[in-house]
Amino acid sequence: MSANSNIQHYMRSGTLQLAALPPLSLYVHLPWCLKKCPYCDFNSHEVAGEMPEQRYIDALVADLEASLPLIWGRSVHSIFIGGGTPSLFSPQAIDRLLGDIRARLRLDANCEITLEANPGTFEKDRFKAFRSAGVNRLSIGVQSFDDRHLKVLGRVHDRAQAIAAVEEAAQAFDSFNLDIMYALPGQTLENQAQDMRQALALQPPHISIYHLTIEPNTYFAKFPPEIPEEDTAYAMLDQITEMTEDAGLQRYEVSAYARLGHRCFHNLNYWQFGDYLGIGAGAHSKLSFAHRVVRQVRFREPKLYMEKALGGNAVTQETEVSRADLPFEFMLNALRLRDGFKLQDFTEKTGLPFTAIQQGLEDAERKGLIERDLVHVKPTGRGFDFLNDLQSLFLAD
Repeated sequence: MSANSNIQHYMRSGTLQLAALPPLSLYVHLPWCLKKCPYCDFNSHEVAGEMPEQRYIDALVADLEASLPLIWGRSVHSIFIGGGTPSLFSPQAIDRLLGDIRARLRLDANCEITLEANPGTFEKDRFKAFRSAGVNRLSIGVQSFDDRHLKVLGRVHDRAQAIAAVEEAAQAFDSFNLDIMYALPGQTLENQAQDMRQALALQPPHISIYHLTIEPNTYFAKFPPEIPEEDTAYAMLDQITEMTEDAGLQRYEVSAYARLGHRCFHNLNYWQFGDYLGIGAGAHSKLSFAHRVVRQVRFREPKLYMEKALGGNAVTQETEVSRADLPFEFMLNALRLRDGFKLQDFTEKTGLPFTAIQQGLEDAERKGLIERDLVHVKPTGRGFDFLNDLQSLFLAD
């Protein structure tokens, strides 16, 4: 169904009552990378031959145009260009992409525009060229500064390239993020501390830190490496939190640490149950209307996506989030935040009465997993450590 002909379909009355629409972000997926990493379950594809840069951007723009009626009149607060390895696209292509987006959307005056980049995929001055194209925040997929671990993780860069990339990013950007992984095959507490010391020596304003997980349908799922035991992984996380705090970075979300003024708005918007339009192969969207919240998924395979998007039909799946599932969907995100959420935000963003989560909050408080008053709910230290248990209290029966 084309969005245009059927905007009435989204506006018709329904079971929810949203007083206002939440902030809106744009996610753009660029699906190619040099080499698929053994742990990666994202929709990424190894480049074979030449990347169809221009055709893919044509498809993104067609996808965006078809979606405009669904977000008409709304400002966009952040853009995140993820992948794959978006830094494989030329700065000229990114410049064109952002120009085409600006021509069609109203961007907030201080719109955060993040591009994901990998060390080992850039020549000197490339980051500066991305900056000139309008990108104002870089997210660098370092994962580790240890050559042995980088090899096991199948990364195309080494320690020296990682350091060079971060130094170059620091020169070109006021705000950037490092992605680091821990609990890697063969990693000890001391190795991990070395990784953190190196990361923090580069003075990043933001670090995202993820436990290596073995995802289904990845190379590691077929050939599982031996990863550190759970107790060691917990000790690593404590060490990370301590070292980042000493360096002036605050843990504001389960896996995110930032200096004052450098929190990632785009991710915060996800965690606070904001809206996002996702364009590109396999991208996901969550969009609110006065009486419903809708999720969409784009076609996954790049070639098929381009064909469908250029034909005005990029969406392969669309579902309305049921009333019963909304509390869990909200809590899944909001409870990841150190500061938790305001009760008023729950009612505003789900259109549900506060009573929908009353029982879950009582159970969580009794188990010592949250603290709350009449305005605010936030996870305790224990709630943060046992986040899955806490979130599951809000699952629909």
